[in-house]
Amino acid sequence: MADNLENEQSSVLGSMADFPEFDESSKKGFADDDKLDFLKDLQLNVYIELGRTKMEIKDILELERGYVIELEKLASEPVDVFVNNKKIAEGEVVVIDKHFGIRITNLIDTSDRLKGIK
Repeated sequence: MADNLENEQSSVLGSMADFPEFDESSKKGFADDDKLDFLKDLQLNVYIELGRTKMEIKDILELERGYVIELEKLASEPVDVFVNNKKIAEGEVVVIDKHFGIRITNLIDTSDRLKGIK
């Protein structure tokens, strides 16, 4: 009887199922273009950086109305566009009906923008 049990176990183990390779991109809703579809309606913080500078505390304490702070960036240089602290683009400042706006002039490569998300 022990021989029969061993024969049954070896035949079961010898006939394990053979599955084809799983290609995740073929799953519905998970094609490369659709991977982030479910995130598209989330709101993220977007901010524009005109430039930076360093100041001593004594100079900061002397700030008053009308004081001009000089930035390290030149006026002709593009501004940086950040989304949740990640630079995604560069652009130029425009005025639209008394509001500031940014015209995108250069996008950071998509693979670089998505680093850290995976």
